[in-house]
Amino acid sequence: MRRTVRLRLALLYSGLFLVAGVLLVALITVLVEFSPFPDPPAAPAPPGGPGLPAQVPRLEQTEHLHRLLVNSLVSLVVTAFAAMLLGWLMAGRVLRPLGEMTATVRRITADRLDRRLAASGPDDELKELADTFDELLDRVEAAFTAQRRFVANASHELRTPLTLQRAVAEVALADPEADAESLRKALERMLAAGKHQERLIEALLTLARSQQGLHDRQSFDLAAVAGQVIDHHNDPELHVESALQAAPAFGDRALAERLVVNLLDNALRYNVPGGWVRVETAVRSGRPTLRVANSGTVIPADRLHMLLQPFQRLETGRKASGDGLGLGLSIVAAIVEAHQGMLDVRPLPAGGLDVSVALNHPGA
Repeated sequence: MRRTVRLRLALLYSGLFLVAGVLLVALITVLVEFSPFPDPPAAPAPPGGPGLPAQVPRLEQTEHLHRLLVNSLVSLVVTAFAAMLLGWLMAGRVLRPLGEMTATVRRITADRLDRRLAASGPDDELKELADTFDELLDRVEAAFTAQRRFVANASHELRTPLTLQRAVAEVALADPEADAESLRKALERMLAAGKHQERLIEALLTLARSQQGLHDRQSFDLAAVAGQVIDHHNDPELHVESALQAAPAFGDRALAERLVVNLLDNALRYNVPGGWVRVETAVRSGRPTLRVANSGTVIPADRLHMLLQPFQRLETGRKASGDGLGLGLSIVAAIVEAHQGMLDVRPLPAGGLDVSVALNHPGA
């Protein structure tokens, strides 16, 4: 027989009742046998009748006590069976919502994540459990939806350069009069498409690595990382300012460097001619902080959330129509989350973005 929760509860109720009944019978027996209260006065003998022996009331008392004990034990056994039956019925009634939840959960699959328990009734522990599970399903459904959208977008983005490479190769091969110069141009276009595809794959791997958490933790200076990135990302068309104060951090240095690269690359790419970029590092509120602000076109506040989603572009800026991947800020958000940091993205009134990142300090 399966030891279900219902059976265990019924046995528990019956056991507790049986123990309480045994204690009650024992207590009554002790009180009757050794009563602390004085016995009632004996009945007077009938007039002219012979007196009863002194031991007769004692024998009658013992017989009554034995009869009381037997009747109490019989009543206890009968009541114990009744308590077990009532405990079984009550346990089934209490656990009925749990059975309905189990049946609903079994019908939930990866393709039917829209089902919810939606428990009704009193605000008790079972309803709290159902509401918590519904919240978990909301997060799981959102994660599955985001994953499907990401896979679809990644497939599309990877297919585009492959289609371009194939089309260029077919056009070059189909031209019987193609000379060395035209073939060279075709190969250059195929090489450019291959580089774009390589950058996209690298960005996807970085995003996946960031979402898996940190595996390599070490202390580093966020200011030193930002300084190295700035030295390799100099754009003569833009004015780049830097105010780098020491900012000791703890985490994955390679991912932190990718974070700075993506922020600076976005600030340079989505800018305006003759614009500016400002990079700052410091320790604020006890946490190493990186701030990257840039000029650019005005970004509507209601579209700001799109920038943190993979493959979402606003297509504004002097190089926005170039080889942007649409993964820059989504990778930044994943790296910040892996470091258990904080990300703050705000549009500037005159145009551009102000992005602040706070990571963990070495003692965290």
